[in-house]
Amino acid sequence: MARQAANILCHTLAPDKTVRICLGGAFTKDTGQRNLVRNAGKVIAVEGCYINCATRMMQGVIGDLNPEVIVADRLYEFDRNMFGIDEMTAEEIAAHGRTVAERIFQTL
Repeated sequence: MARQAANILCHTLAPDKTVRICLGGAFTKDTGQRNLVRNAGKVIAVEGCYINCATRMMQGVIGDLNPEVIVADRLYEFDRNMFGIDEMTAEEIAAHGRTVAERIFQTL
């Protein structure tokens, strides 16, 4: 849902105010992706779960990074016993992604 939400937010709801980075590129190379994060006025990390992997990885390469962390799965209701990627339909994933994107959009 986090990726879906980020795509909806950055490409549909607020394309003039937001940009979505490639986490792999930003984490593994000190190039344009990392510079977008480093030079942003505000960084919102949309995390898929409470472990906050993306945020912790980026803080490892940008020591003073202090993003607003949003844990996507806290913004919608679902069966929290689910774990597998195939336990939710594509329609449910899309709907939850839209919910998360709209909630974040309201804070911009």
